[in-house]
Amino acid sequence: MSQKNIVFLFNNLRVSDNPALYHSIKDGDTSVIYNYGNQNIGAASKVWLHHSLIEFKKQLNHALNIQNDCSEELLNNLIKKDKIKSIYLNRSITPDQAYEMKKIIEFGKNNEIPVYCYESESLWHPDEIHKNDGTPYKVFTPFYRKGCLPHSVPRKPYPTPNLNISTLNIRSLNIEDLNLLPSIRWDKQLVDLWDISEEGAHKQLNEFIEVGLTNYKEGRNFPAKPYISKLSPYLHFGQLSINELWHIILNQEDSKSKDHFLSELGWREFSIYLLHHFKNLQTENFQKKFDKFPWKYDEKTLQNWQKGQTGIPIVDAGMRELYTTGFMHNRSRMIVGSFLVKNLLIDWRHGERWFWDCLFDADHASNSASWQWVAGSGADAAPYFRIFNPVTQAAKFDPDGEYIKKYVPELKKCPLKYLFAPWEAPDHELRAFGIILGETYPKPIVDLKKSRESALEAFQLLKQT
Repeated sequence: MSQKNIVFLFNNLRVSDNPALYHSIKDGDTSVIYNYGNQNIGAASKVWLHHSLIEFKKQLNHALNIQNDCSEELLNNLIKKDKIKSIYLNRSITPDQAYEMKKIIEFGKNNEIPVYCYESESLWHPDEIHKNDGTPYKVFTPFYRKGCLPHSVPRKPYPTPNLNISTLNIRSLNIEDLNLLPSIRWDKQLVDLWDISEEGAHKQLNEFIEVGLTNYKEGRNFPAKPYISKLSPYLHFGQLSINELWHIILNQEDSKSKDHFLSELGWREFSIYLLHHFKNLQTENFQKKFDKFPWKYDEKTLQNWQKGQTGIPIVDAGMRELYTTGFMHNRSRMIVGSFLVKNLLIDWRHGERWFWDCLFDADHASNSASWQWVAGSGADAAPYFRIFNPVTQAAKFDPDGEYIKKYVPELKKCPLKYLFAPWEAPDHELRAFGIILGETYPKPIVDLKKSRESALEAFQLLKQT
């Protein structure tokens, strides 16, 4: 039996610029194991992963071995049944997968098998970026401008290797054995909106460069316009390399939008960096003074927010976009997040958990860091007094009502002058367009002015701590 290299993958479900795969194949005969690792991921993410694995397995000519976890029994069986030369890994940034990776590294040490680990999910390793005093950055701009950019240019992508993948002698699970799809198939309409594959990632990237990038700096604020990349699910599951994306955008001509987009990738790095250095970012307030914040909780109110039944059109549009597409525009994320934590005074962790379950791009780092940013409790967070007014936000960023009318069809016939705040319209005028508040469309679940005042009063309490 010839010696064999094993590539363990957690995400990184691609063949282009896959460091572990590239170096392993360059070194010799290679087999590939995808390790699910009993991940704690949301329902939408499970759906995306299911289809990702189908496409990735095809790319490897069906030679992908699938395992649920890296148990000691599995690893010992690899030694018994397959003569292992070396193990290759891409470093995982998610806690569950990092635990599995640690087990593999220990296994290699204990059995004198070389283990090679590569950076693949972030542009800079979090341990390499720090302030002059050696402590982690807590503010984005110096992190990115003084820490990352002067440190090094992100590595260039590796070429795609010749994919002659060997099968293993240990039994592989079927993709279906991971039970990633829901028993009630709500996922079908969502999946039809996406090409969940590495090829789909590059199609989406090309479309963004052709249509969105030039308009990105300003256009990214308008949720009805096609000026955002929509690449985050592909980055999360590794169907698109972050290094490849960085260098492709870097080589584009439009400097202003290009630099702005690259800085957004910098925010992604900052989220990864924060979670790496502050392990409880997902569950604990980054700023401890928020531990005494007087959050309110009402199950019915939370459900109205989750289902897009708040009676605030731009909020409902955003929440329904999430529920029907597995995605939400970034401007909408800020609006619905601000509404939940500042108008409803519901703890940001309830929003984080809902997004975690519903987003295709639900990411341990970005999801928690972004929610803490909106709440004001995070690193480099939005100030507490920044409370988005959803009416003025809608008028400014959805001026034609295109986004609202797409996701809130009850208001399709509503005149534009009332669309952003239909409760301000006379009842008889709304009735002429088939709209009855409280029947065909909800009345607002909260008074925006009064709730803003209540939020400011609550936030004032933080000054006393």
